Amino acid sequence: MNRRSGILLHITSLSAPHGVGDFGETAYQFVDFLAETRQSLWQILPLNPTSIVYGNSPYSSNSAFAGNHTLISLDLLIQDGILSKSDMKDQPTFLHDLVDYDIVTPFKEKMLRVAYHNVRHTLEKNGEFEKFCAENAHWLEDYTLFVALKENFHGVAWYDWPEGLRHRREDVLQDRRNSLRDRILMEKFFQFLFFRQWFSLKKYCNSKNIQIIGDIPIYVTDDSADVWAKPEIFKLDDTSKPLYIAGVPPDYFSATGQRWGNPVYNWGILKDTGYSWWLRRIEYNLKLYDIIRLDHFRGFVSYWEIPAGEKTAINGKWVDAPVKDFFNILYRHFPSLPIIAEDLGTITPDVREIMSMFGIPGMKVLLFAFGDDLPVNPYIPHNHTPSCIVYTGTHDNNTVKGWFKQDATTEDKKRMHRYLGREVTEDTIHREMIRLAMMSVATMVVMPMQDVLGLGEESRMNLPSTSKNNWRWRLSPEHLTPALKQELTETTTIYGRG
Repeated sequence: MNRRSGILLHITSLSAPHGVGDFGETAYQFVDFLAETRQSLWQILPLNPTSIVYGNSPYSSNSAFAGNHTLISLDLLIQDGILSKSDMKDQPTFLHDLVDYDIVTPFKEKMLRVAYHNVRHTLEKNGEFEKFCAENAHWLEDYTLFVALKENFHGVAWYDWPEGLRHRREDVLQDRRNSLRDRILMEKFFQFLFFRQWFSLKKYCNSKNIQIIGDIPIYVTDDSADVWAKPEIFKLDDTSKPLYIAGVPPDYFSATGQRWGNPVYNWGILKDTGYSWWLRRIEYNLKLYDIIRLDHFRGFVSYWEIPAGEKTAINGKWVDAPVKDFFNILYRHFPSLPIIAEDLGTITPDVREIMSMFGIPGMKVLLFAFGDDLPVNPYIPHNHTPSCIVYTGTHDNNTVKGWFKQDATTEDKKRMHRYLGREVTEDTIHREMIRLAMMSVATMVVMPMQDVLGLGEESRMNLPSTSKNNWRWRLSPEHLTPALKQELTETTTIYGRG
């Protein structure tokens, strides 16, 4: 495989004109930037719907299949004649360098409703729309009814709905499909717009020889269309609420562990069904992306199961999943499955064994490379292998510059200076880390855009275990200077990744 490199930048971080990045002109301009600088990878975060309630995290969604309306480009809808400029005369003032979801989300929702009413009368004669609905019926029917019901019940969680809806009695569901027909159709239209714009952007990427790395969160939220539609594949109690929830045990970073709150899978039932839900999910994501990153990979081997009543993750336990059987079936369906394991954190030998058995590459993050175990540290470049994917940092880390200034100890810095053979500063550290990544024997390198730009802690994307002020950073058009393009192109070329 050829040596390659690319950039991690979520769609929301693009500099689109309506308060948040979207699939419009600035996305295509970013693809052009990648092509000009000889990058061949673009990694993004999950595209599923987000919610202000869950802190706008793309890892906490009400669907494993649906797309996030917020990413639909209103300018492309104007180009398509679905919206007019006069429809948008009351546009609010948006922040330039951050996303303000409290302003952006309701505005986008309002504009999409206007778009729907503009074309509502033509939808039933729209062959492209009908085809989309038919091809995606396996998730679209449940999801759009779920959204309509959630709105009808003013946001109440599905497990607190009337019994006939909670237990999905067909006669009750049909009644609601009839009474909420218009709202369901509107939601289908939003999803149609989302995927039409996304696939157009993906096609453009691929035409420039750029592959998209997408991200699959291992879990879904309890109040989601997936858990409502398939409750049997999750461990739920008699009231349809989670019996056990996911997380990770106490470790160096947290004395009480992390209690994520997502329901855990009932792997016994999943196995009995031939893992059909997961097969469908993987198949679906292989259409969306060229390469898939499996979030929290160790959870496929064994997962930390916490009784739902516990306030922390301390009293959980490890439970084994049928990992060999699952991946054998996965690879039987998808023989050349292009996946990356998110194998960060404390990884046990059984996880390494599975990755080795199935030839699944893992991640090497340079921010973790300069600890006191430096000669044998798995993240340090001299211990890399061609099959791993090297990152300067990820969306969950501080930026390289922020790490150097705020998080790295004096000893970390000394080890780094000895390793490089020279001292580095806050202003040069990002270039040094990028060079270390690029010269690695690893076939693939991915750099967060903030590290390419040498930005500090104020530009980080997410601070784990916090729910406010995350996922907000935006790229400014002024960032993409001729000097930056030249520097990135030269670095990419000199290390044989162009």
